[in-house]
Amino acid sequence: MGRLDGKVCIVTGASAGIGRATAALFCQEGAKVVAVARRGELLQELAEECKDYSGEMTWYAGDVGNPETAVQMVKKAVDTFGRLDVAVNDAGVMDDNTAIADMSDGMLHEVFRVNTFGLMYGLREECKQFLAQDDGGTIVNICSVGATHQTSGAAYCASKGAVLSATKNTAFMYMEQGIRCNAISPGGVVTDIPLVMPPANEFGFGRTSKLLDFSGELAMPEDLADAILFLASDQSRYVNGEEIKCDGGWTCF
Repeated sequence: MGRLDGKVCIVTGASAGIGRATAALFCQEGAKVVAVARRGELLQELAEECKDYSGEMTWYAGDVGNPETAVQMVKKAVDTFGRLDVAVNDAGVMDDNTAIADMSDGMLHEVFRVNTFGLMYGLREECKQFLAQDDGGTIVNICSVGATHQTSGAAYCASKGAVLSATKNTAFMYMEQGIRCNAISPGGVVTDIPLVMPPANEFGFGRTSKLLDFSGELAMPEDLADAILFLASDQSRYVNGEEIKCDGGWTCF
């Protein structure tokens, strides 16, 4: 018996990295998954890979920075599976380690558009659906150790700080309605993000790289998926409004 048997789950950022590993694990654990990302062809490949698992997977291609994507992904879950039980808001982008004095408008706007506004659009629609069902729901936001430690540039760290604040606010506002909202904060993870992020700003990386002395082995996406599964399942039913750092001890300093 899977830990998410019959649960209807949305996972954003599901085309790669943590989101992909999470969507696959949820399907293994018996969930009915709506996988969401911009790259539909990769979502289709993922659904094919998961077809023999005990759960079920469908997908929706959209950019979370567009508020309509949040509306449509929740609609997809309800139209396909009848309800929504769990949402994992994972989609995100990195900056280039730029400090505030050198930060461009374009970098600031894009990082917040995806990491902060995109996640909050999702939160809004997910909570609307949970409230309409009147039987609660579970949300896991993918934050970052950068919310509280200076592991990247000003735009990224600030965007994740907002995610942490939104997580706690949502948990507090709706705890009496049975909605749980928690955050996972990864440290270094082996994903394809370094392949697509812009070249590091020399000054900014010179500062943030000092923290690398404290970092251990990089996590694999599956390591994060296991932690996310805990927060998504009933095993964590009394955990609410919390941030779990999943960084191998990197930020113990």
